[in-house]
Amino acid sequence: MPTGSRADGTSTGRALIVHPALKLVPGRQPAEIAGRSIDARLEEAIGLARAIHLDVVGAEIARITRPRPSCLLGRGTLENLGAVISGNGVGLVVVDGVLSPVQQRNLERCWQTKVIDRTGLILEIFGARARTHEGRLQVELAALSYQRSRLVRSWTHLERQRGGFGFLGGPGESQLEIDRRLIGERIARLKRELDGVKRTRGLHRQARRRVPYPVVALVGYTNAGKSTLFNRLTQSSVAAGDMLFATLDPTMRRLVLPSGRTAILSDTVGFISDLPTHLVAAFRATLEEVTEADIVVHVRDINHPDSEPQRRDVLSVLVDLGLGDAVEDGLIEVVNKIDLLDPATRASLDNHMLRNSQSVALSAITGVGCEGLLALLDRRLENEIRAVRLDIPLADGKTLAWVYRRGQVLGRRDDNEAAHLSVRLSEADIARLRHQQRLH
Repeated sequence: MPTGSRADGTSTGRALIVHPALKLVPGRQPAEIAGRSIDARLEEAIGLARAIHLDVVGAEIARITRPRPSCLLGRGTLENLGAVISGNGVGLVVVDGVLSPVQQRNLERCWQTKVIDRTGLILEIFGARARTHEGRLQVELAALSYQRSRLVRSWTHLERQRGGFGFLGGPGESQLEIDRRLIGERIARLKRELDGVKRTRGLHRQARRRVPYPVVALVGYTNAGKSTLFNRLTQSSVAAGDMLFATLDPTMRRLVLPSGRTAILSDTVGFISDLPTHLVAAFRATLEEVTEADIVVHVRDINHPDSEPQRRDVLSVLVDLGLGDAVEDGLIEVVNKIDLLDPATRASLDNHMLRNSQSVALSAITGVGCEGLLALLDRRLENEIRAVRLDIPLADGKTLAWVYRRGQVLGRRDDNEAAHLSVRLSEADIARLRHQQRLH
């Protein structure tokens, strides 16, 4: 758990959350008008801090007309917050925004306490939660990429790692240059390791393709209830809790549908607004499970006041991952936490669900509505994937490779002229092969 350093050298988990909000000026839209309320953003920041068990003793909205390059906030705001910090024994200030290295350093000098920004807080959470080897590699890569631009203070842990043999630079090399080079070398090593992990995951996906099990991926904003739904559908015990980023490492389990058809259900890391770019890049290997899925299920917390802006954030990330077609055509939307709605809102939601055949309203915690989701998945898989027989000339290696890449080969028998295959393919791929007259 991260702790804040006091001026006297002691540490404390007492944290103050500060959300900087631009005042309304002509030509600029504040967060409320842009679709996300400032109060909800502040609550989200508090949730992030509590996710790593920080003792949040206060939360403040800091109104600013124009960000100051030196320390972001105005002088009056700095003084007022300084009084709150000293009066409450705050050891850590979390600024729910992006701080430059200079702004972070100046705020720490002004308030005489540890200061981190939103990116730093998310990295702390990821570092505390990652369990797999891949997850830890990704967290370290993201953290080092973030810290490389912030070498404004001494890196004592790097200093301890240096040997006394003079291998790390000549006598004229400065401390800052040494630290920056050490970080760069470590980042290069991490990227090589992650490339290896990525290749291994690719081999695992190829192995799964040889088994006739389609993949269903759960995606959604953090704390939308994905892991609770995952456990409900698969009778598993994946860690799930009412906190942000309860799940970081991808988990896959066997799912038996009402028809008896088997699928693989994948639980993924939750999305969040303003996720740092380098953090998205670091976790792209994890999110590749989503890009390989046959069906993507978007889980929404319908009871959250910012449910619609959260929905837009998730869809935006999916498009960035190259899943624009799935977003437009094939996404299943699960409206979760209906047990928390009042009767009038629930009735209105039920009417909306009747008009949308690709949406399901349910409560993952109580199980109400989950059978409707399973039935919808069954229908989608029945309509989108079916088994066909193919006769492909052995000389046509290009088509054979395409079939193995796109489909799930259930059986194969070769004679002198052709490969006779039984394959599960999507309707779109079946249409392509029918055009080539490869089907019976």
